[in-house]
Amino acid sequence: MTGDGSLTSFEAASSEPYTEPATYTVLTHLREQIVSGRIPPGSKLRAEALASEMNVSRTPVRSALAVLSAEGLVSYGVNRGYTVLSMKISDIFDAIEVRASLEGLAARLSVDLGWPPEGCGALQDLVERGRAILDAGAWSEAIERDWYALNRLFHRAIQRASQNSALRNAVRMTLVYPLFADPARICPTVADHVPPRLRQVPDTPPAFILASQRDHEAILDAIRQGDSEAAGRQMSDHVLATKARLHAIATR
Repeated sequence: MTGDGSLTSFEAASSEPYTEPATYTVLTHLREQIVSGRIPPGSKLRAEALASEMNVSRTPVRSALAVLSAEGLVSYGVNRGYTVLSMKISDIFDAIEVRASLEGLAARLSVDLGWPPEGCGALQDLVERGRAILDAGAWSEAIERDWYALNRLFHRAIQRASQNSALRNAVRMTLVYPLFADPARICPTVADHVPPRLRQVPDTPPAFILASQRDHEAILDAIRQGDSEAAGRQMSDHVLATKARLHAIATR
């Protein structure tokens, strides 16, 4: 991001939607509301009310609801409309496993296709900015969101570099848990199984974030060295580390 908070040209490209802009905006908003529990399971989603609330026409809302239905976050029934589905923690773990395979493939394909110097430089910039946040030594909900924003851009950039729209769409189908902060705290499906003491926001960067940053740096090194197998393997392991951590701290 630039100093005024706007996206750089690379970041805008990395976060380019797979749908029309209005639909993407609505889709992103609704998905985050659902996976964070702000719109709880069982809620009825009516296009007219959502369009009025978000100050858009009903067309992008209907398109977004159809996507959410395909992603398994809502169900559709004739005469019943769209309803938010409940999610089990096993669903989250399953989604992470699939995402790990897909993102590993994306990393490998991106290296096989070759990264242009400007793309690799921009990816390095994201990694360095993430490192700078952690090296500052402080942590809070706001800082967490900043780091996760860079994290999303890092992953999206590699997915786009795979030049495989089917793969990117498949990754999107696995986003049934929030990627804008720690899911152990903000995803009710997970948080309900995690002891309160493990859901607190610490004053310094937590160990799992430090490890994730090191993963980003290792993935970047593999990409710069042109080692597609290492990049793919490290990316898969990186994503699976989230499942391992959540599984370790979740109670039954």
